[in-house]
Amino acid sequence: MSSKIKLALADDHTLFRKGVEELIEDFDNMEVIYSVENGKLLLNKLQTAPILPDVCLLDINMPVLNGFDTAAKIKEKWPDMKILAVSVYDSEFNILGMLRAGAGGYILKDSQPDILRRAIEGLHNQGFYHSELVSGKILSQFLKNTKETSAMELSDNEKQFLNLCCTEMTYREIADVMKISHRTVDGYRDQLFLKLNIKSRTGLVIYALKRGIATLDN
Repeated sequence: MSSKIKLALADDHTLFRKGVEELIEDFDNMEVIYSVENGKLLLNKLQTAPILPDVCLLDINMPVLNGFDTAAKIKEKWPDMKILAVSVYDSEFNILGMLRAGAGGYILKDSQPDILRRAIEGLHNQGFYHSELVSGKILSQFLKNTKETSAMELSDNEKQFLNLCCTEMTYREIADVMKISHRTVDGYRDQLFLKLNIKSRTGLVIYALKRGIATLDN
């Protein structure tokens, strides 16, 4: 059996998908075993596949079944399968949405080939990867920082705030749910940024998921 990293692609842009396939052919440690136009076709393929991929590369905006729903269904059926989002969008909404759906990595479509290769290898070997373009430094901080704040050191309010950060709520909506002022929510955010050595909401989400404060089912 091949020791190469086995990949599946789902993207409705044929030229892009074919380009990625040709690019991966040049990577000696990985191979594309399935390539389809949307999430529904990918799920159908996985249901009957004799060999499952190690990593699925998903576009976000696809007809029939988008990347968010595809990732969630893959994680529900095959929880150990790794997912890399490959998108033209670098908005916080899309990044958070794919993280919550189960993606362990997120890169942009205009990334250099070496970024794609490192993202796939990172997902396969460590279970996660983020590019420098979309808060990738956060994950490297988690790996290098041996003095991470334990979830046990956080207050109940801080944990609740982190949990709500993993939703699509705005900070203002989080304040309403927690029944506190918007200024207090800003205080929780800034305090956690300092305490956890994190600089963005994406980083808070990744921390909450890693520490089990929130789950992908929230």
